[in-house]
Amino acid sequence: MNEQIIPIFMFVLLTVTVVLGIPIAFATGIVALVFAYILWGSSSVFALLTATAGVMNNWTLLAVPLFTLMSMVLYKCGIVEDLYDTFYKWTGFLRGGLAVASIVVGALMGAMTGVVAGSVVALGKIALPQMLKYKYNKEISMGAILSGGTLGQLIPPSTLMIIYGSITGVSVGGLFAGGIACGFILAAIYSSYVLIKSYLQKDLCPGLPPEETVTWKEKFESLKGVLLPLFVIISVLGSIFSGIATPTEAAAVGAVGAILCALVKKSLKLKPIREAFLETLRITAMVGWITIGALYFGQVFTALGGDKFIMKLTTIIPLGNWGIMAVFMVLLYLLGMFLDTVAIVVICAPLFAPIAIKLGFDPLWFGLIFMVNLQAAYLTPPFGYSLFYLKGVTPENISLGDIYRSAIPFVALQIMGLALFILFPKLVLFLPNILFAR
Repeated sequence: MNEQIIPIFMFVLLTVTVVLGIPIAFATGIVALVFAYILWGSSSVFALLTATAGVMNNWTLLAVPLFTLMSMVLYKCGIVEDLYDTFYKWTGFLRGGLAVASIVVGALMGAMTGVVAGSVVALGKIALPQMLKYKYNKEISMGAILSGGTLGQLIPPSTLMIIYGSITGVSVGGLFAGGIACGFILAAIYSSYVLIKSYLQKDLCPGLPPEETVTWKEKFESLKGVLLPLFVIISVLGSIFSGIATPTEAAAVGAVGAILCALVKKSLKLKPIREAFLETLRITAMVGWITIGALYFGQVFTALGGDKFIMKLTTIIPLGNWGIMAVFMVLLYLLGMFLDTVAIVVICAPLFAPIAIKLGFDPLWFGLIFMVNLQAAYLTPPFGYSLFYLKGVTPENISLGDIYRSAIPFVALQIMGLALFILFPKLVLFLPNILFAR
C-alpha cells in the first residue's frame, strides 16, 4: 500500500468516529492507538501512553484550570450582573444601546475569564430578557450576545491561546497582547453595525422610554460595579505585560483575585464556590482529554509522514504563499463547523504553523489570525458551540433556527474583520511590538 494513503485513512476513520457520536477527545486517541498498534505493535502504544506525562507536566497548560476557576468564581458570585448593570445604565438611552452593552460586557468578560461558555450563558441569562423586555429585535439581541460572548476566545486570558502557544512555541504573552487588539477591533465592528442599523431602522432596537432612564447620580454610583472586574483585569494582564509573571503565574493571581472579589462583594458562599470548583474540574478534564487524544493523533500522523504529505499538497496550490494561506483559512473555517475548537488547535496548529513559518509569515501573526478564524467557529451553524450555549438559556418560543439566523450577520462581520487582519498585519501586531519590543 502507498504509505501516503495511510494518513488519509487516519482522517477518514477519525471523521467516521466523530459522525458516529464518539467524543472528539476519545476519537483522536482511539484512531491513533489503533493505527500505532497495527503498524508498529504494542511497544508503540506504550510509547504513546508515556507521552501523556508530558501533557500533564506542561507548565503553560497549568494556566487552564486556574483561569477557568477565575472565570467560574466571577460568574457564580454575581460580579457579571454588576458589570452589565453599569453599562445598561450608561447606554440604555441609545437606540441599540443595550445590544452594544452586551457586546462590551462580553469583551470585558473575555478579559476576566477567557471562557466562552460562561460569557454566552451569563449574557443570555442577564442581557437577553432585558432586551426582549424593551422590544429589541430578537435576532439583533441574540447576535450581540453571541458575538460579544465569544470574544473570550481572543481577549486574554484565552485558554485556546495558551494551548496554541504550548504546542507551537509562540509566545503566549505575544498572543495575549495581539488578542487584545483583535478582540476590541471586532467589538468595535459589531457595535458599529448595531448602532448604524438601529439608527436606520428606528423600531429595531428602541432606546429606553424616558420614565426608565436613570439620573446622572445613579449612573456614577453604578460605576462601583466596574471596580472589581477592573481589579481582576489589571492584576492578570498587568502582571503579564509588565514581566512580573508568566501567563501561568498570572492565572494564579487571577484565581486569587476572583476569590478576593467575591469576598469583598460578600458573595463568597459555599454553594457558588462549590459549583465553581466542580465546573472547573469538568472543563479542565475535558481540555486535558482532548489535548492528550490530539497529541496521540498528531504523533502517529507525523510518524506516518502526514506532515510531509500536506507540505507536498501545498506545492500544487495556485497563487503561491497567499493561495496556501487562503486554503488554511478555509479549512479552519470548515472544520470549525463540526469539530471542537480545542481539537482543531491541537490537530491543525502543529501542521499549519511550521508551513506558515517556512513560507515566510510571522508566526505570531499567523497564530492570531488562526485564533480569529476559530472564533467564527463558535458562531457558525450547524454546530457552533455558542449557538447551543445560548439555546440552553433562551425562552421556549425562540427556536434554534432563530439563533442560527441571528448569528449570520455577525459571522459576516467576523469574516470582514479576519480579512482586515490579513491585509493589514500591523493592526494585530502593533501592541505585541510595543510591549515586547519585537
